[in-house]
Amino acid sequence: MRKAALFSLVPFALTLLAATGAAAAKAPVVVELYTAQGCASCGKANGHVAELADKPGVLALTFSVDYWDYLGWADTFARPEFAERQKAYVAKLALREPYTPQVVVDGAAQVSGAKAEKLDALVAAAAKKHGVAPDIHFVKSRVYVGSARAPKGGGEVWMIRYDPREQDIAVKTGDNKGQTIPHRNVVRELARLGAWKGQPASFRLPAAGEEALKTVVIVQGKGGGKVLGAAGPKG
Repeated sequence: MRKAALFSLVPFALTLLAATGAAAAKAPVVVELYTAQGCASCGKANGHVAELADKPGVLALTFSVDYWDYLGWADTFARPEFAERQKAYVAKLALREPYTPQVVVDGAAQVSGAKAEKLDALVAAAAKKHGVAPDIHFVKSRVYVGSARAPKGGGEVWMIRYDPREQDIAVKTGDNKGQTIPHRNVVRELARLGAWKGQPASFRLPAAGEEALKTVVIVQGKGGGKVLGAAGPKG
């Protein structure tokens, strides 16, 4: 092994050593809302997911999609890659097509965001099913993912940056003209960092495009599979 390669492993080794002897933090239930400001039925779903964001053990993320923009209002937060992420879930969960408001829980189940009670039940059930998650640690501009049982086909590591603020958007045209749509934990940046095969691996984090965003890394099955773990930098 070359000396440079050996030194590159030192931060990871130190991180793993620091983690031994301490109980690993339980991974949060990841709740992904796919919504649009031009969707007439999305306002209540946005509000309920905003409430879920305050619950301990829940990571609620709002992904705005752009495929309703033709109705007369261009969503101010939408990006094409968010709709592509939703399409991966559509294929994995054997759905006919993407829709809003859709909520995906831990990458393993989905429900209409308009059905608050069913969503709450999915979140509660997911919290009880969490198995052993890989350790996720941040050191400067890198994230280190530890070992755990990888799903069939392998896993993927994703970086998400979101705005934790509550934001109300006044819609001026389209189906929601005159309404104010609430938002919470709006995703602003999404990047696939690489593949994960169950063995310790490190990934470089891209530089943040916006200030004041929170970063979280999600490890999940390939192609919109089950979420295995999620964590952000401590402190």
